[in-house]
Amino acid sequence: MIFTETKLKGAFILDVKRIEDERGFFGRSFCQNEFEEHGLSANVRQTNVSYNKKKGTLRGMHMQLAPNEESKLVRCTRGAIYDVIIDMRPASETYKQWIGVELTADNYRMLFVPEGFAHGFITLEDNTDVTYQVTEFYTPGAERGIRWNDPAFNIEWPIEPVVISEKDQAHPDFMDEQEKSKGKLLV
Repeated sequence: MIFTETKLKGAFILDVKRIEDERGFFGRSFCQNEFEEHGLSANVRQTNVSYNKKKGTLRGMHMQLAPNEESKLVRCTRGAIYDVIIDMRPASETYKQWIGVELTADNYRMLFVPEGFAHGFITLEDNTDVTYQVTEFYTPGAERGIRWNDPAFNIEWPIEPVVISEKDQAHPDFMDEQEKSKGKLLV
């Protein structure tokens, strides 16, 4: 596998290192040893699938709080998505910064999302499947959300969403620690 660290420390784009011949190609999409060599958690506890009927379906921005933080390895197995992550670690030099990566069934690209990041995506095609390998069990009381269009982050989505769950639309505005100390809500 080819690991490319993004501008957000600990977040990686992974590409399959292809061994090609007349049949097609062979390559690894996960290797515990390679993950550990890059200092990444390889303790997969769940694998989740998200099926999305319509182009423009937006899911996110989701995360779990400590002690239930999770890392994710995200791959689009059918169709295409624009996958977005936000560094929500207050001590990080890239706190509140985001990146977006196009993941498609054709490019076999994956995104490693570290603990402490919010994650979401928008589908770029109808009938899109996304698979997540996750390092922590889903814990309802630890889940948090950030609204997809929160002005604190100014995420540049490539298309306008047409389908968003009521829950994802209802996430409050993010407010940082300074605002929280003035009595406002921190997501």
